[in-house]
Amino acid sequence: MRPSLLALSLAALLPLSASAADATQVHCGKLFDARSGRLLGEHTLGVADGRIATITPGAPAAGTDAIDLSAHTCSPGWIDLHVHLSHESSPQRYSEGFRLDPVDFAYRAVNYAERTLLAGFTTVRDLGDSGRVSMALRDAINAGTVRGPRIFGAGKSIATTGGHADPSNGLNARFASLVGPPGPAEGVIDSPDEARKAVRQRYKEGSDLIKITATGGVLSVARSGDAPQFTVEEIRAVVETARDYGFHVAAHAHGKEGMRRAILGGVTSIEHGTHMDEEIFALMKKHGTWYVPTISAGRFVAEKSKIEGYYPPLVRPKAATIGPKIQGTFAAAYRAGVKIAFGTDAGVSYHGDNADEFIFMVEAGMKPAEALQSATLHAASVLGRDDIGLLEPGRLADLVALEGDPLTDIQAVRRVVFVMKEGVVVKGG
Repeated sequence: MRPSLLALSLAALLPLSASAADATQVHCGKLFDARSGRLLGEHTLGVADGRIATITPGAPAAGTDAIDLSAHTCSPGWIDLHVHLSHESSPQRYSEGFRLDPVDFAYRAVNYAERTLLAGFTTVRDLGDSGRVSMALRDAINAGTVRGPRIFGAGKSIATTGGHADPSNGLNARFASLVGPPGPAEGVIDSPDEARKAVRQRYKEGSDLIKITATGGVLSVARSGDAPQFTVEEIRAVVETARDYGFHVAAHAHGKEGMRRAILGGVTSIEHGTHMDEEIFALMKKHGTWYVPTISAGRFVAEKSKIEGYYPPLVRPKAATIGPKIQGTFAAAYRAGVKIAFGTDAGVSYHGDNADEFIFMVEAGMKPAEALQSATLHAASVLGRDDIGLLEPGRLADLVALEGDPLTDIQAVRRVVFVMKEGVVVKGG
């Protein structure tokens, strides 16, 4: 018997605790077992104190009050490892930074967070903001003030001078003189010592992890979209200091040399990975580095680059060149056996459309079950969490229900009818 099925069977035989006896019953017509990648038949989940208390095969006992999802497929709540809840793409994005305050972006973020949750994503990793917007949003969600997914936030991304996350990129001399040259406190470093200081500043500000921009990027107002921007020594200083605080490190990277340095420096994940090749695939497999592809962002920027004025002139050719390549890179990485976890870069694309990434992954050759595993079991592994990503007793009660069978029709991921986060129904029911 597979370990996941054995766990479910043993759980059904365990005596009920007092909380389990009073549990809310959820009747699922089908159940996606993320550990095995199989779709199981009818099951009933008992939910108590925000966690799964019991899982039993079949329907609830006659006369039992239950949430009826008997016509639907249930999955663990999905995890998106790459979002930016503090903003969303628009032609005004570049000018708004001069007109709006962090509080304006924070109010918008409340809407983006709720859209994400209602799309079935109960957990996200926010990989870069300014003004601590995602940190404040995380805390408000945890306090029950607003609705949204569980957030693990990086806060301000760490860059080198002129790098993809240098906040002074594109400023004219007048503005640059007003704000002054950014340093480690603003997330800009140029040495291993400054790298350590920048990580400690993120800890001070309440971050949950660290994000670095190991190469140039598409949407920054800078010429290169893929040149390496950190030395290996700088990345190692980031990673070693991050480990002191229990942080992992995600590395934005499009160019091959920047990815090579990031992997050798010990990062946990490579984001985007546009110009990966067989050498990088082998290096990632050797070091156990995860790949978070963000096909959604690549397709989005490629499409918007066709619209005159949507992006600044310096950005538009990068979007047109880099964006279309990510889905093909993903397909090659999948065939090579690289470890893949789910991420969209929502914010570059639209919040609430996160599930489209499943469809793009399957289009590129991944099996539907593996795509779902990438957003459940595997994404939880990247986060280092053993309480999410699976529907098993003791885990947090994060649950998504769909119309249809996603293993035979991946479009079902867009038909979310029910969402439960930590035992609370936030959609349907």
